[in-house]
Amino acid sequence: MSKLKVALIQLYSKSLDVDGNYARAESFIRSAAAQGAQLAILPEYHLQGWVGDSKALLACARRSGEFLARYQALARELQMCIVPGTLLEDLTRPGDAHDEPPMANVAYFIGPDGGLCGRYHKRNLWHPEKPILRAPAADAAPHHVAFDTPLGVRAGMLICWDLSFPEAFRALAADGARLVIVPSFWVARDTDEPVNPINPRAEMLFLDTMCVARAFENSCAIVYVNCGGAPAAEDGVAEGWDAERREYAGVSQAAMPMLGAVGKLDHNREGMSVVELDLGVLEAAEKAYKPRDDMERRGWKYDADVSGIWRTQNL
Repeated sequence: MSKLKVALIQLYSKSLDVDGNYARAESFIRSAAAQGAQLAILPEYHLQGWVGDSKALLACARRSGEFLARYQALARELQMCIVPGTLLEDLTRPGDAHDEPPMANVAYFIGPDGGLCGRYHKRNLWHPEKPILRAPAADAAPHHVAFDTPLGVRAGMLICWDLSFPEAFRALAADGARLVIVPSFWVARDTDEPVNPINPRAEMLFLDTMCVARAFENSCAIVYVNCGGAPAAEDGVAEGWDAERREYAGVSQAAMPMLGAVGKLDHNREGMSVVELDLGVLEAAEKAYKPRDDMERRGWKYDADVSGIWRTQNL
């Protein structure tokens, strides 16, 4: 397949409103299908948003199986592929010592027959997630695995903070991925974040830069789908913000080597962009930059152990 039509759904998820958020997500997916999209992608945490309350999130996680089945049925009905952002999964078992976080954050790739083509359990957790979410065990290998899709392109998935780990993208590229999908929940600023007084748009700059850099580095299409804020001012919530007074970053985009960001939602409110990707560009980029030649034919590999290096840097 040389062309691929993708819907980037920058959903505004109201905290813990699982049923309401699903209803809006389904509406966007149906609209995407009507516009000819072959693949629809939602953001991370799209069903319940992010709150730092483990018990509240766990109650939502216990309904994830129900919603995964509904997305599978929707994919079959519409004959399209769906990546339903991420779903929280309950990892608790009877008799657990409760000394580990109780949930996993998981992305699924659903085919047009409703089957599951790929699954990814978030490896690199953002700081506030670590007490609540469980990453895969360090010795559970491999962490980053590509998979074949009915779209004729091999794909991989990463989640949010994974964007800052080039090794994760390289592992997927080495496994044949030409399309990397990244659902995300990335706000414009965290409370008291030190970057805020330096550049209030630092997070948007980070996202724009990393998406395009990862596309160039790996001759891949990087489809980054972030959450959005309120689509318009309502009930005391400003456009692009939420009821918890968080300002969103938005900037969902498909990043392509040599083209940069295409189909970009250059704002932070809820919205959708349906963009056609020319996958032939990836072949031209591979011929120009030859990252797979470096990886495969020359035994290219970096294996440096950088653990603890920051402790020597007086930071």
